[in-house]
Amino acid sequence: MEVNGTATILSSAYLAVEFVDSVLPDNPLQELLKHAWNHMLQNYSKFQIATWGSLIVHELIYFLFCLPGFIFQFLPFMQKYKIQSDKPETWEKQWKCFKMLLFNHFCIQLPLICGTFYFTEFFSIPYDWDSIPRWPYVLAQCFGCAVIEDTWHYFLHRALHHRRIYKHIHKVHHDFTAPFGMQAEYAHPAETLILGAGFFIGIIIFCNHVILLWAWVTFRLMETIDVHSGYDIPLNPLHLIPFYAGARFHDFHHMNFVGNYGSTFTWWDRLFNTDSQFNKHYANNKAVKTD
Repeated sequence: MEVNGTATILSSAYLAVEFVDSVLPDNPLQELLKHAWNHMLQNYSKFQIATWGSLIVHELIYFLFCLPGFIFQFLPFMQKYKIQSDKPETWEKQWKCFKMLLFNHFCIQLPLICGTFYFTEFFSIPYDWDSIPRWPYVLAQCFGCAVIEDTWHYFLHRALHHRRIYKHIHKVHHDFTAPFGMQAEYAHPAETLILGAGFFIGIIIFCNHVILLWAWVTFRLMETIDVHSGYDIPLNPLHLIPFYAGARFHDFHHMNFVGNYGSTFTWWDRLFNTDSQFNKHYANNKAVKTD
């Protein structure tokens, strides 16, 4: 029964995406993108695209998305959106974070990225332009990857907070009680591997083109940098995603070291009531403001 129910949900989701795709106009930049993509295929090998292309996408997207939060600290009018306004960023903290990032990115993540080519070869993942799915399908696949990664992250993240192992691994990520965007991947190498494994599960299930690897990397980095930004910006388009956690939700986790274990969504925390302290805290804050 559960298998049939899951199949029905997936079938309905596929039909919904297919309908949306059918009514959308063609991308006006499609010919330009096609030319650029084919130029890449003609000038670089699959190994270079999968390895160095993926590394460039990761580094470029990561620090590009970190840039707004970095600039916000110098803009007085943005401080009203800072969640922990009494804990400003310092150069010392940011430099410490940056050094750890370089180690994690090039000594932990790069060896994993080097396996991308062999993954695509093993599963016969195409690279050609004609096989690229339309963007509504890519968005739907990214959402599926996010649901899977969030589930993995919730339970493993919660396990890393167990008192017997917390100080050995996850405590590193909590060096900063007031997070900032660049801290998103500041973690113990073991944590990078443990929680990072959830990133690949959705790829194994959904990946039908190398473009999904880059699209999912982009979405995941955008989300994790946003929730670590330390700023609750109004009209944030990510809040249009159903059950999206956001910066205020995750900031509370860093401030209190407990609860709010989900990475992207709030549903697991709601189901297991691990967001109760967060809800109580902000209910009290609203009551104080009302008085």
